[in-house]
Amino acid sequence: MTQIESARQGEVTDEIRAVAEKEKRSPEFIIDGLRSGTIVIPVNSLRRGRHAIGIGSGLATKVNANIGSSSDQISLETELEKLMAALDAGADTVMDLSTGGDIEAIRRAVLEAAAVPVGTVPIYEAAIRAVKAGKGMVEMTEDEIFQTIEDHLKSGIDFVTVHCGVTRAAIAKLRECGRLTDVVSRGGSFTLEWMYYNDKENPLYAGYDRLLEMAREYDATLSLGDGLRPGSLADATDLLQVSEMVVLGELVKRANRAGVQVMVEGPGHVPLNEVEANVVLEKKVCFGAPFYVLGPLVTDISAGYDHIAGAIGGAVAAAAGADFLCYVTPSEHLRLPTTEDVREGVVATRVAAHAGDIVKRVPGAYEWDVAMSDARKNLDWDRMLELALDPRRAKKLRDSSKPQDTTLCTMCGEYCAMKKVKGVLGDKK
Repeated sequence: MTQIESARQGEVTDEIRAVAEKEKRSPEFIIDGLRSGTIVIPVNSLRRGRHAIGIGSGLATKVNANIGSSSDQISLETELEKLMAALDAGADTVMDLSTGGDIEAIRRAVLEAAAVPVGTVPIYEAAIRAVKAGKGMVEMTEDEIFQTIEDHLKSGIDFVTVHCGVTRAAIAKLRECGRLTDVVSRGGSFTLEWMYYNDKENPLYAGYDRLLEMAREYDATLSLGDGLRPGSLADATDLLQVSEMVVLGELVKRANRAGVQVMVEGPGHVPLNEVEANVVLEKKVCFGAPFYVLGPLVTDISAGYDHIAGAIGGAVAAAAGADFLCYVTPSEHLRLPTTEDVREGVVATRVAAHAGDIVKRVPGAYEWDVAMSDARKNLDWDRMLELALDPRRAKKLRDSSKPQDTTLCTMCGEYCAMKKVKGVLGDKK
């Protein structure tokens, strides 16, 4: 049985119990979310017992880290280093987006090493398989596309991004809407090019029932990709993006009926004043399905610092109800991320997620901040470092300076406000 089917029967699975404990929620709360489709637990039935996280309404905002090789940089060792860096920095999930080298071997290694849910975008490998077979990418068959998806699910992948909302009707709108950056999703562009060349409907849309059968067999979660997401502020919340979301809403309903867990992916590049509206729109149109956003980046000019632009947008999105933030690294738009880029991206996005959780009143979020403030008041440095979101970096910065009075820091030294006021008030609150 799938997690949804178990929930509909009132059964508390090991995964439901584990998520409830982590989230400080009752098993009944998790069951209700699974039933309604507002919560997913992305775990392939072949990997049960290894990991369980919940994504959705009323739960802590989760953070995903993308890793993966490219045709220019192929190293299994490097990808595993990135994986370890992402997990050490606190990523809740990872996606292997490899497009270079032995993709299958990299995926197997990531699955073996990751004690968190792992996602992929199978259309990448489907296209690359076609090229390796001496064909053009657009010459891959519908069966080859579905076979690649099934191969990923058979290997134990917990959630797959599938660009089902890129339809022939969308192509017509693309020609008319005058977008500045057209299509920036790699999977979306693959799908669009295939449809144009073959003069056919998107097989993942036309054959959605076939996709649902596969996902149900492995209890894998479908992440409905935003193949038409805006790649610039100029294109944000336009007709193309919104029309795709309407299609995805219809597919969410069909997945729920089939007992398949599903979440919806979102932008992208969005002006700060439109971020909340994007979240509200998805929740309305997609029946409260968990919302998975890339950033969103709130400016187009932050190259080298896109992790900051993404964290700003991510915090607003999380506060508005987004459930899952895909990290953005400092090297976004510039190069394949390094191990250090991965760490910085995860930490920046975790800050954003936590800021949103405080607004959403997620159990334990505000209390964490209160505990830190209490430690600061008491100049309890060991406790402060322990409570830091990134204890390793906090300790490194603390240890890099040597205050004369080790109960203080070199910022204020003997003029420390906490110490002075405590001297006046004593232990009074």
